[in-house]
Amino acid sequence: MHGLLRRLFAPRWQHPDPEVRRQALQRLDPHHTEQRQALQSLTHDNDSHIRLAALLALDDCAGLVEAYPGHQQDETWFNAVCQRLSGREGHTDLHQRQTLIEHIDAPRVLSAVALQGDNLTLRLIALGRLTDEEDLIHQACHNGVAAVRHQAAERIESEEGLKRLLKEARRDRQVVRLARERLNRLRSDAQWIEAEEQQRETLLKQLEQHASAPWEPLYGGRFRHIERQWEQLTQPPSVEQEQRFHHALLGCRKTLRDHETQEQARQQSNERREEAENTREQLLEGIEETLDGLCHTQGMTVQDIDSLRAQRQLLGQRWQTLSDMHPPSDAMRQRYTLAIQRYDHCLDAWRRWSTLSTSIEASLAAGDYTTLAAQINECQWPDELTSPALLARAQEAIKADNAPLSPPTEDAETLEANSGELDSFEHLLERGSFKSASHLHQRLKPRIEALESPAAQPLKARLKQLAARLAELRDWRGFVAGPKREQLCTSMEALANDSHMVEDALDRHHRQLVKEWKSLGDAAANREQSARFRSASDRIHERLSPWRDRLSEERESNLRAREALCEQLESLLAQPAEDADPDVLRQIRDKARHQWRHYSPVPRERAEAVGRRFGTIRHQLQTLIDQRAEYIASQKRELISQVTALRSDESQPLAQRIQQTKQHQQQWRSLGRAPKGEEQTLWKTFRHECDQLFAQREAHKHEQAARQQQQLDEMQTLIDEMDSWQPHEASDTTTLDRYIEQANQLEPLPRNRRSEGMQRRMSGIVRARRERLHRLAVADTVQQWQALRPLTNAHLAADQQYLSEGTAHDIDASSVLDIALPAVFNEAHLTRNHQRHRVASPLPDADRATMAESLARLRVRLSMLAVGSVRQKDEPLRLAIQVERLNEGFNQQRSRDQDVTDILVALLALGPMPESLWAAELEEIDNLLSRLARAPLP
Repeated sequence: MHGLLRRLFAPRWQHPDPEVRRQALQRLDPHHTEQRQALQSLTHDNDSHIRLAALLALDDCAGLVEAYPGHQQDETWFNAVCQRLSGREGHTDLHQRQTLIEHIDAPRVLSAVALQGDNLTLRLIALGRLTDEEDLIHQACHNGVAAVRHQAAERIESEEGLKRLLKEARRDRQVVRLARERLNRLRSDAQWIEAEEQQRETLLKQLEQHASAPWEPLYGGRFRHIERQWEQLTQPPSVEQEQRFHHALLGCRKTLRDHETQEQARQQSNERREEAENTREQLLEGIEETLDGLCHTQGMTVQDIDSLRAQRQLLGQRWQTLSDMHPPSDAMRQRYTLAIQRYDHCLDAWRRWSTLSTSIEASLAAGDYTTLAAQINECQWPDELTSPALLARAQEAIKADNAPLSPPTEDAETLEANSGELDSFEHLLERGSFKSASHLHQRLKPRIEALESPAAQPLKARLKQLAARLAELRDWRGFVAGPKREQLCTSMEALANDSHMVEDALDRHHRQLVKEWKSLGDAAANREQSARFRSASDRIHERLSPWRDRLSEERESNLRAREALCEQLESLLAQPAEDADPDVLRQIRDKARHQWRHYSPVPRERAEAVGRRFGTIRHQLQTLIDQRAEYIASQKRELISQVTALRSDESQPLAQRIQQTKQHQQQWRSLGRAPKGEEQTLWKTFRHECDQLFAQREAHKHEQAARQQQQLDEMQTLIDEMDSWQPHEASDTTTLDRYIEQANQLEPLPRNRRSEGMQRRMSGIVRARRERLHRLAVADTVQQWQALRPLTNAHLAADQQYLSEGTAHDIDASSVLDIALPAVFNEAHLTRNHQRHRVASPLPDADRATMAESLARLRVRLSMLAVGSVRQKDEPLRLAIQVERLNEGFNQQRSRDQDVTDILVALLALGPMPESLWAAELEEIDNLLSRLARAPLP
């Protein structure tokens, strides 16, 4: 019972039946507080249609937007939200609607608001919330507001979207132009990316070819040039290209490192060659000093000959070793040959003396001076060599026998010379030079003992003292040399008993021990130790005999290989090619030198002859290399002169000279190398000349870029000045034309993105300023029309008098207006007066209908210009007007002020006008004219 009473007495908007609640909702007034609360309660009703009706009745746009996500599939909700947000229904202010649009994510609603919104800002906000390209294309093609179409078109970036826009956007030429420019830019960017990709691939191929090419003087420069070009590319390379680039980069750097290593090896080889030359010089100076010493000594002894032989053996061994490494020069070889000849001459004289020395000593003891003289002549001792002591005494004895007898006398000079010799003898003893002191003692003793004068007695006494000191030094040497000889014997026997040492090391140690044994001379010498040392040495010789035989065979084989190498080189030099590449010849020379060193050692007795042969061949080969290199150097000098001439030749275009210079660079690379030392000089000169010419190109580019930059800066300044300028009168058209003329004088601009942006900005500014000037001209035309209002009223009064009374009279414009009638309205004024006489009175219905249609047509045209749209009922008339324009060729470009002027002229000429018709349209026409008369905001 309680529930029934509650249902009977409850308000109908709380009825359980949704239909009853819907009917009750329609009778609720939102302006009453209680009924408004009821409507607010119904906004939470279970029935979606009731909630929608309650929100619409409350005009709650925010509530509609908040509840819409749950009813997106309901067309009624969709239409209600779109109409409220668009401003077509409801009284929600613009700011609130804009705020609501910023929080909506439904693309369908946003698209509808962008199409139907009553405010440009509202439409742009809705467009800004759209992200799907399909929606943007639809807005750019079908939106009724040009600014929305343009902004939507600017947000389309994909190539497919731009193609669709270009195909479908036939309504707006600016959209078509924008789509075409964007599409062309995309294509140009794609072409630029493709060109850069091709350039990257070309650089990769060049770098890979460069990595596999041999080194040349331009190798490092070309490598750095390709690397700089690679770094200048803006597009990032692919992973494969990056790997290829690094692989080729490592190859180029390896070639450069190998060349640096070769250069270092060449420098080290030169240093070793210089070291070998210095060693040869020291060896030759040593043996030459020894030979010279034999010519100036007081008496030649066996020790001198043994020392000379040891020095000759050392010279031969070191000379052969150094010749195998680096052949000597001709001057050094001549000095060596002369020293060997002097050595052989000295040894031959000593052999003859050794053969006759016993006979000479016997003849001298027997006093047989005749036989002694014959023996001395047979000895044939050279005059430049110092005679042995025995030979000197024999020669003095013969001179004494042949000289007349006279008492022996010694002069002061002889005594002084002998005293000086004794000083030298004492100095040698103090230094411990036993060998030199012993030689000097042997020379001084017979000379001083032969002195018989009393003044010579001090010299004899001093000689005895010094001889005692020499004997003491001899004993001391024997004391030191005895253990040394025992040690050498033990070392030689141990070396002979060592069966595990290789032959090479065994021979080297054996030679060293023999050398040390000989260096002791006769100090502490005894037969037992000499026999032990010689026996152990013979055992080593017997053990090394097979190894020496193999070594001899190896030397013979190396000698044959060296001779074969010489024959090959001689056959090459016999018929050299005229265009032989000096680099190839250098390789042949280096390989031949390497093979020559490989075929070592060779027999000593034949090494010098084949060495001289190889040296002669190397000299001839080097001469051929120098000739070819000199010919290449002359060609490179010619290239340098040609590049120098191109650098100073102003008659040819710079691009043509650059191309010829590049051809000269390719020709330079195709040539071989000039002589060492001259190649670098020529290359530096050639590169300097090329750099000077390329510097001219860079200067020309910089100058052109500076001019272009100045041109762009001037254009930028002009654009900024145009952007800051706003026309305030329709007569400011001349100022805009002056700006455009200045811009035309600065064209053509360089083709780049900045210039394209500046041109787009320039076009937008010119378009905006022309639009403002047209609107100012329209405002001036409307103001003129408003100034003609007394004339219009006078014509209207005359029309009413004619239509009601039938009396027609003309209106005088000068008497009605305070200003002169503009010429554009004069013909319309006359036509209006004429129409009053031509049309029948009262006005027939057909003419009245025609008059009403003409007035409505003019109003629709005016509405299309002022608002951009017409009311729904005027839509057929709008279509008819557009068809007439198409048929009459009215689609040609006409300014807005011309269209307004034509409409106003037609309004003035339309008559006679019934007052009822004019009053029905007057208010809307005045509103439209007021819109047109508003001055545009700056």
